[in-house]
Amino acid sequence: MDTRIQYPKEPPKQPAKPVPKKDREKKKEKPDPAKLGLWYTHDPAVYQDECSGNYYIYGTGAVCQKSADLVHWEYVGKVVEHPPKEAEEWTGGKDIWAPDIVKVGDEYRLYCSNSTWGVQQSCIFLAVADNAEGPFVPRGIVLKTSSDLSTNAIDANIITDAETGEMYMIYGSFWGGCHALKLDTQTGLAAEEGVGKCLACRPSWLSTAIEGPYMVYHPDTKYYYLFVSYGSLKMDYQVRVGRSRSVLGPFVDRNGRELTDLTDEDNSIGQMLFCGYCWNDGVSYMAPGHNSVLHDKDGSWYLVCHIREKNFTGVPEISTMQVRKMYWTDDGWPFLSPEPYSGEIDQEIPKDLLEGRYERINLISALPQGIQTAVPMKLEDENDYYECCSIQGKWSYENNRVTITYGPHVDTAHVTAVWDSEKNQPTIGLCGMSDKGVPFWAKRVGASRP
Repeated sequence: MDTRIQYPKEPPKQPAKPVPKKDREKKKEKPDPAKLGLWYTHDPAVYQDECSGNYYIYGTGAVCQKSADLVHWEYVGKVVEHPPKEAEEWTGGKDIWAPDIVKVGDEYRLYCSNSTWGVQQSCIFLAVADNAEGPFVPRGIVLKTSSDLSTNAIDANIITDAETGEMYMIYGSFWGGCHALKLDTQTGLAAEEGVGKCLACRPSWLSTAIEGPYMVYHPDTKYYYLFVSYGSLKMDYQVRVGRSRSVLGPFVDRNGRELTDLTDEDNSIGQMLFCGYCWNDGVSYMAPGHNSVLHDKDGSWYLVCHIREKNFTGVPEISTMQVRKMYWTDDGWPFLSPEPYSGEIDQEIPKDLLEGRYERINLISALPQGIQTAVPMKLEDENDYYECCSIQGKWSYENNRVTITYGPHVDTAHVTAVWDSEKNQPTIGLCGMSDKGVPFWAKRVGASRP
């Protein structure tokens, strides 16, 4: 291994894949949730606590885990015991889905969904605590929906307007799409009647399949970014993003198309960020989605989501969690690291370490949206020659940025040292975007130069 740079260390191993829940229930087995690792983590909302310094994730089931470094995670437990009585009476269910947290003054506020599968008879309730680990006590109902309304009250996320200080709850799933509802900053409950303003939706022939909205504000670009999950969480989830100068939109993709545009003939609206993928070795993955985003106090950005191993047989596949470092193009669009986060750092990487064979994955919008597979790629030092399958071109390198040119095309990528989770070794990774807005990953394979 070249000692001129610092490679990330091997991350902790996941426990063995657990027996599927339906089979456990047949045997009436109840495994210790603290021993499941990140298995069954679903809808993770990430939070950095200014008091303890810990990172937390809150997922479906009101289950919380914490970490000091975003790599090693410790089980905390269930932080909301049950929904309020009014919620259970409205929905007919006791499940708690997709919590999201915000701290207002000294109060920690957890917004939780209560519903049953496949219906609009849902609600979002607020629970509060005086610390990040709870227990959180229900305060009241924020929003209730039914089939009489145009949307579905699940998947809450809280955003504060950077100029006015007004708070909004971003929420929604399928049906009428994702909406923004103004909140009372003092109580944390709804400050307006109705369902709020629609920010993103999809055509009926695509099952109106959109959910899990998550919004962040970038202080450098001065844009609000709306991340949404397209498709089914069981097979073709993918994360798309739009941006706006306002919390209330309109949110547009890189081509200027609004996320509310229903004339999406080819599943192309929304800037692609993350979809199913397959490297040449190791596990193939499908359905990354219901993400959250962390802007760390050190300035770094991360995306957290659940994901499933590839399984298109119709048999339910359990979820796990991935954390990936997130970077930004010069014109203000996010893209992700090619490998899950293992503690990699920003550093200068010598050009000769880039020379060699790679695997490359283009994260392309497709119809239907399956998984994207790796193809061979090569960077050679002689005349800076680039090759990808039958494509030939040139590449150059400056300030940890690779620029690749071939024909009329230009690709730009950030260079980073990553842990290759498929080959279980450190390597060099590239991540970036083409001039047409297609995000791509590449990772070096084979031995590094001495």
